[in-house]
Amino acid sequence: MKIINFDKEPNALPTQSLFSFEKIIKEFERYAKEEGSPFRQSGKAIMEEIEKFPELRTGIANLKDLEKYGNILDTLLKPLFSDPLQENEIKAVIMPFTFTGFHPTKRFSQILANAGNHKLSLSDFGQDKTYMYACSFILGRYYQQPIDLARPIFLEIPNQHTGETRHYRAMINGDFLEVIKKDAAPEISAEDISDLLRNGNDLELWKKKFPPNSYILKGFGIINLFDVTQDVIINKIRALFLRNDNKIMEDFQKELSRLMNIKGLKVGYSTYETQQKQSLGSFFNKGSNSLILDENERSDYENLFCQHIQHAVMNNGEIMAISDTTAYGKNTGHNTFYQRLKEKNIGSIILVPLKTGDRYLQLLEIAAPNKNDLNSLNANKLRDIIPFIEIAAKRFIKESINILESTIQENYTSIHPTVKWRFDNAAIAFNRQKAEGLESPVLEDITFDNIYPLYAQSDIKGSSVARNLAVQEDLIAQLKLVIQTFETILAIQDFPIYKRLIFKVQSYLSIVDDSLDAGDEVTILEFLKEEIYPVFRHLKNINPEFATAIDAYMAEIDPNLHVVYRVRKTYDDSVSMLNDKMARYLDKRQAIAQKMFPHYFQRYKTDGVEYNIYIGDALVQDRQFHPIYLQNLRLWQLETMWGIEQVARQMLKKMPYPLEIASLILVHSHPLSIKFHMDQKAFDVDGAYNARYEIIKKRIDKSHIKGTTERLTQPGKIAIVYSQDSDAAEYLDYLKYWQSEGLFGEIEAVELEDLQGISGLKAIRVEVLYQEMTLEKQLAKLERIANA
Repeated sequence: MKIINFDKEPNALPTQSLFSFEKIIKEFERYAKEEGSPFRQSGKAIMEEIEKFPELRTGIANLKDLEKYGNILDTLLKPLFSDPLQENEIKAVIMPFTFTGFHPTKRFSQILANAGNHKLSLSDFGQDKTYMYACSFILGRYYQQPIDLARPIFLEIPNQHTGETRHYRAMINGDFLEVIKKDAAPEISAEDISDLLRNGNDLELWKKKFPPNSYILKGFGIINLFDVTQDVIINKIRALFLRNDNKIMEDFQKELSRLMNIKGLKVGYSTYETQQKQSLGSFFNKGSNSLILDENERSDYENLFCQHIQHAVMNNGEIMAISDTTAYGKNTGHNTFYQRLKEKNIGSIILVPLKTGDRYLQLLEIAAPNKNDLNSLNANKLRDIIPFIEIAAKRFIKESINILESTIQENYTSIHPTVKWRFDNAAIAFNRQKAEGLESPVLEDITFDNIYPLYAQSDIKGSSVARNLAVQEDLIAQLKLVIQTFETILAIQDFPIYKRLIFKVQSYLSIVDDSLDAGDEVTILEFLKEEIYPVFRHLKNINPEFATAIDAYMAEIDPNLHVVYRVRKTYDDSVSMLNDKMARYLDKRQAIAQKMFPHYFQRYKTDGVEYNIYIGDALVQDRQFHPIYLQNLRLWQLETMWGIEQVARQMLKKMPYPLEIASLILVHSHPLSIKFHMDQKAFDVDGAYNARYEIIKKRIDKSHIKGTTERLTQPGKIAIVYSQDSDAAEYLDYLKYWQSEGLFGEIEAVELEDLQGISGLKAIRVEVLYQEMTLEKQLAKLERIANA
């Protein structure tokens, strides 16, 4: 019998352990007595053998004493350790809190064998914590007072042959355990429980209520281990990019090599100015040099990269994997990029574009010495960490830009023209202090008080669901193509193995056809890579008819991604088309609004568009503000949101994938303060009271109508959210005016469910009336109105 050794052996516990199999024996008793049960005869036979060993019911204290019951224990535990799962599950019997175990599955045994004499290491599981966990288990099982103290249990198990340490998460099942109170154990009252809960860290109090060995833990537990090595590595990489030092890329290269399981992996990155299409040298690179550019090289990337890389990576922001650089060189006439790769002995490479704003693009370069080490399939491993790399890349770029701006501040500034005068005044004051010999001149904060905010958004409705459905449809199409290919091959050569592969593909197809869960796409693509494509490659070389069928399949999938990329491409192209059209319309409308009265404007483009506007007397230097300008801007905002709705409706006819938007306006009638944040190079509200406005902005679009499951934002309507009745009256007056102009239809008033930390919000929803007017005619009409 294989005994499992853990490195945790508690000195004292509130429980004494008895290995007992009474609960599972009762299951076999039930089988033996159950009329008509297919397990009755085997149950009787097993019970006859079990009755010879009553101690298996009453309990055995010493784990080693179980060794003589090996055969009967194998039989008893068979329902919990089925043979078909032995090679897959990492599982064993364990006595919780003492961490003594036995009867591991075959896979667990192999892991233990590879670990040698190493004891299993439980991270963050000390003596005191184990004692507390045991007490909480007693409260839950014996006193029906469940207390969840547990944190995830992780194990680190090395492999002596590979030198790698794998990380596992442990889950312990206690269904076969019972707690028995000894006579000498103190009684625990409801008042005692309240006292314990108030003093959760007072170990001595807990030991007083639950003295050592005052209860019996009878039965056994089941420990299941789940390999979370990749999750641990990904979390380490995420933590790396929260740092701000020059060793980030060096450490990232080590962890990424583990994640990709590739020795000799190298990482670099380069920065490009997108308007000039030039590389900017290592000044913009944080602790890393490029793998393909020389240090401080200023290169035109149109001359460096082929047209395909320029279009897909540099323009469209797509990840690209070149799995065989030699083949790439042949296909591109041995271009400049190939020559760089050859000089560096790079056999395969992944290029990851990192958008850091409208002006700069950083290119993460991940290279391996051998062909096929890196490919479009294992490139998917990067998707969980790219958002954190992008955050760090943006931070690196901002740091570099701040250095540049401190040098060229007098000649170049990204500050909005409306408020530039205020920054000029601050710079003058700062330099005056320096000229007067002040030892520590201070650059004052840029803050504007008594400013009125306007906010609106037009989000693509159900974008995450639509994107997931697009992926699902493409996967279904690809799996059907695989089945069709094998059916063609099967008609030529009747091998059972082809039928088995068709069965496996159909199994995946039935899963995806029902729903697409997180991880399904990666699992299926890995299955195709490991089990289908090697067969295709072999069959293609042995029979021309097979080759014809396989070539027909390959012609249907994307040559770089190795997936069917039809519906998803249609969706992505449609989102881009709609976003660009709405943003263009909003920018042209904004130019009209600036002529009415200068104000601060910020626009963001995600799955839809959203924008902030700030207007007030403090923002302008040479004009006098009046509330009429705020009212005018609110009228403009309603008209603009109507126009965005028209744009989206017109695009329905042009987009290959139909998308709808849901629009929202947030009304905030009280003035607030905004402050320029140097780290973000943007304005934000200032002060704790004003922060409520920002919280509402982030949460409001997911809210529901009070007492229902209906979302506030709906296609064909504009939601106007407010908290003051006076705001509602003002906007109803505006809406009546625009109704008379034929922009809007029916109006409804609704109350909203409370948000976290926010209550009392209400909304007006107004029906949008659509008109058959082109965008160009609509803009021309509005410009004439503005200039009149």
